[in-house]
Formats: sequence, structure tokens, C-alpha cells
Amino acid sequence: MERILSLKANYLAKLGYDVTIVTTEQKGRPEAFPLEGSISLVDLGIGYEDNNGKSFVDKLVHYPAKQHRHRKALAKLLQELRPDVTVSLFDGDERFLYKIKDGSKKVLELHFSRYKRLQYNRGGIWALADRLRSYQDERTVSKYDRFVVLTEEDLKNWGNPANACVIPNFLNGMPDEPATLGRKTVLAVGRYDYQKGFDRLISAWAMLPANHRWKLRLVGEGPLRDALAQQVKDLGVQDSVFIDKTHRNMDAVYHDASIYALSSHYEGLPMVLLEAQSHGLPIVAFDCKCGPSDVVTDEVDGLLVPEGDVPALAKALERIMDNPRLRKEMGARALLSAARWDKESIMQQWILLFASI
Repeated sequence: MERILSLKANYLAKLGYDVTIVTTEQKGRPEAFPLEGSISLVDLGIGYEDNNGKSFVDKLVHYPAKQHRHRKALAKLLQELRPDVTVSLFDGDERFLYKIKDGSKKVLELHFSRYKRLQYNRGGIWALADRLRSYQDERTVSKYDRFVVLTEEDLKNWGNPANACVIPNFLNGMPDEPATLGRKTVLAVGRYDYQKGFDRLISAWAMLPANHRWKLRLVGEGPLRDALAQQVKDLGVQDSVFIDKTHRNMDAVYHDASIYALSSHYEGLPMVLLEAQSHGLPIVAFDCKCGPSDVVTDEVDGLLVPEGDVPALAKALERIMDNPRLRKEMGARALLSAARWDKESIMQQWILLFASI
């Protein structure tokens, strides 16, 4: 989310738009991605993250006060800035932004999916809270001048509200050369956490014939790294599964692969799939909500398997691994599919949206 926000902000700033990015948790840290010098950065210092990992009661006690402080600080800022358009990324301010009377049009942008809160896999009182907030989300989106989702699939999940439209993420350019698809490497990129489901991918990998001579490369960071490493040992696939850290030159990482695998429980519109297509990689993915079915055309530029069907994921990987011709054909079509994620055409959709309100 931070990366695509930075790219959008830079694009608009270069066109002469006066852009301000408002955060709540920056705490003096440098921005994660380069920004144009004309972009203003304001951190409200609310401190929601200070309660991460705490009990439900702790959040129940502190969250309302922080929401009140957030609303008050944001209202004061917007009254000073008097923007034409204010965009919420659905990350804490969506409950009250539309109520602030600063004269700006309010746009709500969702980087995940309608069912995100229901896919956290939490139990007990947390599950009840997730269901309640998911219900509240449906009422919240109707309050905004525009509601932007990433996929056609998710638009349907919301019931096609009158104020909603689809504007996908985009690629920040294409690599100079596509992958050759000659290396026996399956790649998966992402944070090592529950959402990405890498444990399911490792389980699928362990179902493949022992003599396949391919390797699975996971690239990322996150809290489940040690657990995944232990799973690799427990399943006896440590000779073919490699758990790597994030690299500065991710283009080289994609270029060294021949298949991309996505095992997520849920997504919004996974940038990794767009990037894989830009390198001409055929994709094997769980058809989770939301995103894979908007990116991958089954049996054309990749294979989609039912969400959670680990044996089917293994069979789909094996099918492409064992068929060089199919791999090349799907890779070539994936490269053609990547043209849909052109930055210029997608940013023009944002500019038209701003003009329309």
C-alpha cells in the first residue's frame, strides 16, 4: 500500500498537483519510498500501533480515545489545508473522515477486499469484533463521494454501490527483458505472515515427486520466518526450499524464476502477480478473494486452483514444471497480460475521477 501510494503521489506532484500525505504512525522515521520534494508530509502521531499485540480489553479502552484524537487532529489539519479532494486508504479514518466539513470531496480507497476482516482467522471475541466491523464497513462506504476498489470481483462483493468504481494498481514500468523461463525455480514473494499462506505452499511442495530437481524460493520478511523454516525441516524438503530475505533488486529475483506461485488466504490486487506477469512468468495461484481471478486467466497465462486446495496447488505446479512448452506459452501470454497494468492509463482514471467530483 505504501509503495503504490508513493507512486501515485509522485505522479500527481509531477503534474503540478499540491499533494499532502497524512500519516498517524510515522514517528520520525524516513519514508519507505522516495517522494517528490514538493510533497508535504504530516504525521499526526496518534499511536494506534502502540496497542498492537495487546489484549482486546486494552484496545477497547484506548481505541476510542485515539479515534477521537485522530478525528480532532485531522479536522484541524484539513481546515487549514482546505484541499479539493481528500482520500482515505480505509486505515482508521474511514469512520469519521466523511463527517469533516472542510469543503473537500471525500474518496474512500480500499487496498484489500470486502471480506478482509473476516479472513484474519481470529477466534473468540476478536472474531465477533471482525464481523461487526465488516458489517459497519458496508454502511461506511455509502457515505463517501466515491468509493474505489481494486477489482471487478470485489465490486460485486460490495453489491455494486452507486458511488463505487474499479481502479486497479499499476506497474511502475516494465523490465528490460523478460525471464527466460530456463531456470528450475518457482518463486513466491511476500511477508511471512498468516495472510500469505506460505505454509500451504510448502505443504504443496512436499507433495511433489522427490526427483523433480526444481527449487522453491520464498522471498520476504516477517514473524513466521522461523516457523516456516521449521516446517521445511519437518517435511524433509530443505534441499529444495529456500527461505530468502527481501532483495533490493527484485527484478533480478523475478528474472531468475520460471513460475510464480501465490498461496494467499486473501488479497486485494496482489502487486506480486502484476510484477510476475511483467517478467513473463506463468502463475499458479489459489483463487482467493480477491485479485487472482482479475489478473490470471485460467489455462491462458496461468492456472487457478480452488482456494485452500493444497493438493490441487501441487498438481498445478507439477503440470507447468513438467511441460516446458506450456510454460513458455503461458509466459508469453502473461507478458501480453501485463500491458493492462500500464501506469499512464490507470493514473488517468484517477485524474478523471477527481475531475468528475
